[in-house]
Amino acid sequence: MRYGADLPQLGEDLFLTDGGIETTLVFHRGLDLPAFAAFDLLKDDAGTEELRRYFDPYVELASEKGLGLVLESPTWRANPRWAKEIGYSAAELDRMNRAAIALMAEVREAGERDGAPIVISGCIGPHDDGYSPKAKLNAADAEEYHATQIATFAETDTDMVTALTMTYVEEAIGVANAAKRFGLPVAISFTLETDGRLPSGQALGDAITQVDEETGSYPAYYMINCAHPTHFEQAVSGDGPWRERVRGLRANASTMSHEELDEATELDEGDPDDLAARYAELREDLPALTVLGGCCGTDHRHVCAIRDAWLR
Repeated sequence: MRYGADLPQLGEDLFLTDGGIETTLVFHRGLDLPAFAAFDLLKDDAGTEELRRYFDPYVELASEKGLGLVLESPTWRANPRWAKEIGYSAAELDRMNRAAIALMAEVREAGERDGAPIVISGCIGPHDDGYSPKAKLNAADAEEYHATQIATFAETDTDMVTALTMTYVEEAIGVANAAKRFGLPVAISFTLETDGRLPSGQALGDAITQVDEETGSYPAYYMINCAHPTHFEQAVSGDGPWRERVRGLRANASTMSHEELDEATELDEGDPDDLAARYAELREDLPALTVLGGCCGTDHRHVCAIRDAWLR
């Protein structure tokens, strides 16, 4: 089933999503991902099977409790700048994005055993670095840039697109406008520094408000990813209608800063139970949360702990 504008995670039911796909594949599976590009595995059957196996435990975690699931395609790096850097032509990039969604459709078909909804999201990553971009796009240029990938998604079984690790508001606006152009719902996920602000220095609430003002509130919802709850607990406390727009959370396992993570040679898996408890503590400040998963350093163990703490 395709959902489109009728995204089921916009209700009150809990949805899971996956953890840190790239860190899992690199540190737990020992795979080589050029430029951290998981989509590169789709180039052959063995790599495709590795990706299929990666998603299996998340399908089970959702199925065990009759929960919904957002399947995020392994396409965070499958946009023109990064694809060119690792040797893909425009035609090959288009084919890889289509292959990623086709795999998600297969996973969904195999996993829809109990009737709980499984939503396919086309994952979009930033044009530049996901922590500290050296080159920034204005909103119009970002729209044109990301329209390449979104146009491909629009011709597949994609229900929505999710822009992960957005570091500044202009790129987020561009993604939202590109999604609007092709009629796909979009979730915008910002990454935050240890002070709870975007890498650009903007406050999270101000960023969400600005995107809504400049896109006619087009994003279906917002998310936070690639930061530990200790980094943003204070930033989401207090008042502000923008907090009702935050429906998704994919936190890092580690409390380290982005700079420290960049320099780390070993994976910091943190404490799954502590991370899960911190998710549960955010319910009062982020009352609209319905989509829970993880980011760097997390895997199905962390998402299992998060699920169970939330349901308790």
